[in-house]
Amino acid sequence: VQLQASGGGLVQAGDSLRLSCAASEHSFTYLTMAWFRQAPGKEREFVAAAHWGGLSSYVADSVKGRFTIYRDNAKKTVHLEVNRLKPEDTAVYYCAARSRPFDRWTALAGGYDIWGQGTQVTVSS
Repeated sequence: VQLQASGGGLVQAGDSLRLSCAASEHSFTYLTMAWFRQAPGKEREFVAAAHWGGLSSYVADSVKGRFTIYRDNAKKTVHLEVNRLKPEDTAVYYCAARSRPFDRWTALAGGYDIWGQGTQVTVSS
């Protein structure tokens, strides 16, 4: 499976973006997907995960209420809606997948073994 992230950009505080991650294979339906982000000089941080099948999702407390993850299995895509952006949301956002079907979600980056190339989100104040 290959992942292609898109949708980042330069925005102002308070704006919204929709990040997208397209998968290359139909096995996407059975894979738990997640978004992480990494700001300069900081460790990679868990943002959100969508369980395989799309029945449940999880969002980090730091962005809860502003970020939403959802998946479209028919289009093999997972999205991250990011609202009311703040300068501290500036980071490279990565989508990731657990390659073993039916695995549960985890907030640990090491639990994901397929990664997209990242998309830059820059929020100006």
